[in-house]
Amino acid sequence: ETFETLIRLAENYTSTLFCNAYRNMAAEATTHVQEFFTDVGLFIFGTDVSTEEFVNRFFDTLFPVVYNHVINPGPTDISVEYAECLRMARRDIRPFGNIPKKAIGQMGRSLLPSRTFLQALNLGIEVINTTEHLHFSKDCSRALLRMQYCPHCQGLTLSKPCMGYCLNVIRGCLANMAEVDLHWRGYIQSMEELSSAMSGTYDIEHVLLNFHSLVNDALVQARINGPELSEQVNKVCGPPIRKPTQSPGCSFDQNKDNQGLKMFSRDSEETLTNRRKEFISHLRLYRAFYGGLADQLCGNELAAADGLPCWNGEDVVRRY
Repeated sequence: ETFETLIRLAENYTSTLFCNAYRNMAAEATTHVQEFFTDVGLFIFGTDVSTEEFVNRFFDTLFPVVYNHVINPGPTDISVEYAECLRMARRDIRPFGNIPKKAIGQMGRSLLPSRTFLQALNLGIEVINTTEHLHFSKDCSRALLRMQYCPHCQGLTLSKPCMGYCLNVIRGCLANMAEVDLHWRGYIQSMEELSSAMSGTYDIEHVLLNFHSLVNDALVQARINGPELSEQVNKVCGPPIRKPTQSPGCSFDQNKDNQGLKMFSRDSEETLTNRRKEFISHLRLYRAFYGGLADQLCGNELAAADGLPCWNGEDVVRRY
């Protein structure tokens, strides 16, 4: 949910840029912004899409809109066929300079660790769900019966098994769990390393919430180089062919996600970075979960406390 809120907020930041600074092309541009952030979400949540491809697609589709409203504005819009020619020519003409390449680098290096982190979370859930249901062997079932219910035959209904006896029985029953322990510890260490890799320059929050400024830089560059770009476009696509329609104004609702804006202010405790760090610190507490399960079960509920009379499998004794 935190990832989804972040993506939606970054989309709103970018759409707001067009509404505030490039209002005449905001409606068209916002459609491409929505498509771009849909691709961001699809990638993070595991769909097989290429970051390079969807970043390039965004700038390809943005170029005809920018040409129509910033580089060579006219009384009416360019035709669909002319817009398609501009879209196809964008990578050769390079109207946005090295900004698309910069965006590809930032997206690739910030989205991939986040995608891997979410996949790793799902793997952890799978491990926990799989180990939640145990199938005990006959030997284990007999040992448990002897430990917990045999004293009842002697009327010793309140006696609990001795700690050492309990540990022997439960460790035998959970031998398969103990084999998970080493891998579980390795998994948690990998999660810690992955979390560390998600911070710094390529922190996903930093990259997504500042994407709008990259887009702005691209638009400024296209505007500055307008006359030169017009010449290049004329060589590739010919003079602009226009149609008798006009683009609608901005229809984006800037107040739609005020709650999200508050949630992701940089001094807020609810940032994705803080959520992630809090999660990792909780996960560390369970590093020895599978290896120490027998100790937890016997110590917390099954066995008698030290010094109290306890059941040793045959009788109630003072010491095991």
